[in-house]
Parts: sequence; structure tokens; C-alpha cells
Amino acid sequence: MKDDKRKLSHEDRIIWAQVARTVEAFPGKSVEGDDWFAVETPQPKAMRPDKPAPPARPEMPRKLQPAPRPKVQPIEQPVVRKLARGRLPIDGRIDLHGLTQSEAHNLLWGFLARAHERGLRHVLVITGKGTSRGGAGVLKRHVPEWLTKPEFRFLISGYEDAARGHGGEGALYIRLRRIREKP
Repeated sequence: MKDDKRKLSHEDRIIWAQVARTVEAFPGKSVEGDDWFAVETPQPKAMRPDKPAPPARPEMPRKLQPAPRPKVQPIEQPVVRKLARGRLPIDGRIDLHGLTQSEAHNLLWGFLARAHERGLRHVLVITGKGTSRGGAGVLKRHVPEWLTKPEFRFLISGYEDAARGHGGEGALYIRLRRIREKP
């Protein structure tokens, strides 16, 4: 069979360039230079000579758009009530009191990754209420922000403030994502 190395059409190169820009490299891997699929698109004429118009960007076909990343949702209230009353077990807990932001971030990441790997479902993260210039403590403010970042999103499916008996406003219930069995 003949090795057919055909060249991509201009439209195919545009589509491929858009798809290639949406891909992220695996951790520890580098992305190869993207100049091999660089596409020169015709620039629209400027409306005013002193201000150039933005470059034209063709619309990506719906089938080629990147899939949305999983969102972190609040835990349903019946589940929170069961956790608070002890009817649903808390599989693990971690206390971040007295740690710096970077220490807490690294420790939380490691804890959640190990808990997810072990198949745990609900964990308790104690941040403490803290006081920071009349407001909430640093970890109380930042931990929920961290949980919405991409590195945590694939581990957790939801979080909610803990009940008073588990730390109240100074703690969070976190529901970890289930491990999907590969077919």
C-alpha cells in the first residue's frame, strides 16, 4: 500500500490548529512547538486607520469544542444531615490549623489524592475559623477557592460547611469523586 502523505487544506489546518490549542500536556510532559500548524488567516481591514480590527477567528465546529471540566457542586442537604448526625461515616479527616498557605495546600492535595485513590467518599477538612483583620481566616477563605481549581476538581465532586459538632464554619465536608472502573 502506498504511503499517502497528503497536505491539509487551509480549512483543515484552521480546524486542527484550534483543536491543538485546546489540548493540555500530561503532567511532566512538554508541549511540542506549535509552529508546525500555524495558520495564516486573512486579517480584516481596519475600520479606522488608527485602530486595527481584531483578527478574525473562525468559529469552532460544535463537535470539536473541548468538553467542559467537571464542576464542583454543593453536597445535597440530606447527605449533609446524615454526615452531621453520624448516619453516614466520615472516612477521613485532616486538620490544617497552624499551617502556612503553601504547607496547607500541599498537605490537602496529598490527603485528598490518597483518599481518592483508596476509594474514600466523604472526608472532613478542618481549616479553623481564624481571624484576619476582622474577617475570616486565611485558610477558611482559601481552601474553598483551591477546591474549585483544576488540580482538585477531578478529585472532588462537592463540598459544604460542616455541622457544629464537626467544626461548624471552621470545617468542610468534602465528597470525593468515585473511581471509574475502566472497561
